[in-house]
Amino acid sequence: MCSRCGQASHFLAVPIWGLVGFSSPLPLSPSEQRAAVSDGFIPSPRVQMPVQPPSKDTEEMEAEGDSAAEMNGEEEESEEERSGSQTESEEESSEMDDEDYERRRCECVSEMLDLEKQFSELKEKLFRERLSQLRLRLEEVGAERAPEYTEPLGGLQRSLKIRIQVAGIYKGFCLDVIRNKYECELQGAKQHLESEKLLLYDTLQGELQERIQRLEEDRQSLDLSSEWWDDKLHAKGSSKSWDSLPPSKRKKAPLVSGPYIVYMLQEIDILEDWTAIKKARAAVSPQKRKSDGP
Repeated sequence: MCSRCGQASHFLAVPIWGLVGFSSPLPLSPSEQRAAVSDGFIPSPRVQMPVQPPSKDTEEMEAEGDSAAEMNGEEEESEEERSGSQTESEEESSEMDDEDYERRRCECVSEMLDLEKQFSELKEKLFRERLSQLRLRLEEVGAERAPEYTEPLGGLQRSLKIRIQVAGIYKGFCLDVIRNKYECELQGAKQHLESEKLLLYDTLQGELQERIQRLEEDRQSLDLSSEWWDDKLHAKGSSKSWDSLPPSKRKKAPLVSGPYIVYMLQEIDILEDWTAIKKARAAVSPQKRKSDGP
């Protein structure tokens, strides 16, 4: 690892002297040689090495070092020439690159404009196609030929038929219920009317029977009292006096209409019975009043 830059890449080109069979793979520049010397890979000429007896290996190494120095000098010159030619070529290439960049920029701008134009044309074309498709679908929907319209419409019609059938059945049931309710109410009203009629008939019949009975009793009492007075008058007066009365003053026989009773008893027996009935009724009426009271 280099102590100056922290990299090991430039160590790959440093020759290792002192080892047999190794030589410099690439020529080194003077700056690289100085860096190698400072890092310790190349011995500095100022450093005095320990004196060793001369040998063939050292002589060969010295010869190789001299040849390497000569080669390094030639390589430095060639590198300088190469760097000069590279700078010239770089300047020429920079000028060519600017022209090429400008030309390519113009081409890209023109291509971009063409693409934008094509995109706008395609967009307008797509808009027109979509608009024509929508108008066609709208016409189909208006004519009831579009599948998006006919399929939901068929489902709605089927549901409408089913709901109409259900409504008809429900209507029939409701009518039956109303009819049965009407018949029940009518029958109940008729039964109530009949019961009220019977009750009213019974009450009226009872009242009328009671009135008839009272009238019959009053009539009988009047007939008996009138006959009794007639008998008294006949017994006291003469027949001439009775006959001498004008017809207007004579008492006419009462006219009885409707059913009547023919008594086969004597008048004295009838009067006795009548008085007994009166006494019995007079005795019973206070007891009835007490029982009917609170």
